[in-house]
Amino acid sequence: MSKVTVVVVDDHELFRSGVVAEIGERLEVVGQAGDIDAAIEAVRAFAPDVVLLDVHLPSGSGREVIERLAGGPRGTYFLALSVSDAAEDVIDLVRAGARGYVTKSISASDLIDAVERVAEGDAVFSPRLAGFVLDAFAGSATVPEHDADLDQLTDREREVMRFLARGYAYKEIGLELGISVKTVESHASAVLRKLQLSSRGALTRWAAARRLL
Repeated sequence: MSKVTVVVVDDHELFRSGVVAEIGERLEVVGQAGDIDAAIEAVRAFAPDVVLLDVHLPSGSGREVIERLAGGPRGTYFLALSVSDAAEDVIDLVRAGARGYVTKSISASDLIDAVERVAEGDAVFSPRLAGFVLDAFAGSATVPEHDADLDQLTDREREVMRFLARGYAYKEIGLELGISVKTVESHASAVLRKLQLSSRGALTRWAAARRLL
């Protein structure tokens, strides 16, 4: 199986080098950039699976990178990696087209997992940040008194579903619910199968539309 290809965009060279060193064994870093123009050039040149994108850059914002690359390489997804956990930054990047947003406090293993999930089309957020997105996009949707889809799930599957939709990793869900990672994986598979959803991103949208989170 080929490695996920990544372009890392951050204006702090030392931090950028650290990220490359931490993720380089499992992911293939094909390019780096420290400003908007260099980022756009690197993405167009390498067409990576994922762009790890800082929110604030010297010449502008990560949003500008996404917007200027609209209609660019097909299959390239953007994952924001920022020190900021401000709601406005999260929502701004997601509205621009980012598939996820994680903070720089994330561990190397969780960052690698996030990149791989985004490459597969999932939406990934640090748990506390998922609420910002759900609040912003759930709108005025209402939940039917009886939801036939939701009724298919057991109580435990509903618990797992909520954590999955909020962006928690399997290990984090296991710790929260006091169950093994293998059991979490089993419940997660059952949730997606019963709801006929193909990814966590689709699950997040499904749950947000029903105001379940």
